[in-house]
Amino acid sequence: MHADTLCEIDNLRIAFEAHDGTLTEAVRGISLTVARGERLGIVGESGSGKSLTGRALLGLLPSSARWSADAMRIDNHNLLAMRPKERRRLCGTQMSMILQDPKYSLNPVMTVAQQMREAFARQSPKLNAKAMRERIVAALDAVHIRDPQRVADAYPHELSGGMGQRVMIAMMVSSGPKLLIADEPTSALDVLVSMQVLSVLDEMIAKHNTGLIFISHDLPLVMSFCDRVLVMVGGRVVETCAARDLAHARHPYTRGLLAASPPLHNPPDELPVLQRDPAWFGEVAP
Repeated sequence: MHADTLCEIDNLRIAFEAHDGTLTEAVRGISLTVARGERLGIVGESGSGKSLTGRALLGLLPSSARWSADAMRIDNHNLLAMRPKERRRLCGTQMSMILQDPKYSLNPVMTVAQQMREAFARQSPKLNAKAMRERIVAALDAVHIRDPQRVADAYPHELSGGMGQRVMIAMMVSSGPKLLIADEPTSALDVLVSMQVLSVLDEMIAKHNTGLIFISHDLPLVMSFCDRVLVMVGGRVVETCAARDLAHARHPYTRGLLAASPPLHNPPDELPVLQRDPAWFGEVAP
């Protein structure tokens, strides 16, 4: 692994067993790298394997998954050679994941402080109650929550979507992870709140020089926020390019995704239908 490379995945495959015993591959030989401080966007339609790839890094695949990889590393840690308990210790410190909707990611019967305390206790088990409270409030203040004391004692249903997402960012980023996986972090938010959340995320990444894997369906957002983009379909990577060059991508699938995102000004009367090629999915045309 190159000295500047923070994360590496080589030939990741993930499959699920059906009731009849047959295996269906959801991720087919994915390989990627993330440099320190780099923002790698992963785009593609639902079911293309984006989230599974991110979850595989953290060891969060369901027990029904059958997976393998030739290499999976973060910094100097060989994830394939680690025991599950050792790998769990890296979660929250070396790598973290922000999920797409705080309504489902936060426990509705626990206050924000209780949930953050549970996360922070894994990183700093010797903190007393007063020091833990101070750390929780400081983490909320760092993501520009106006009244962190009040929010710390609030339940998730008392928070707006943007506020809940900031809480998630505070939980995952305050420890300064080397790798952050953001899975559709703005999908449930309106445009203005999305920009605010991305601004907070941008600030946190710059502060800790964190490598980012940004999973999204929003191609214009990825083009403006990321450094490099990986395009997936059917569990495969079909194109990789600099984010600034995504608008000029050549693969027909990528071109189809771009065409499905109409401009705000002078949008077409009818969106084109993506013409699928069986070869994209590793299939043979009939």
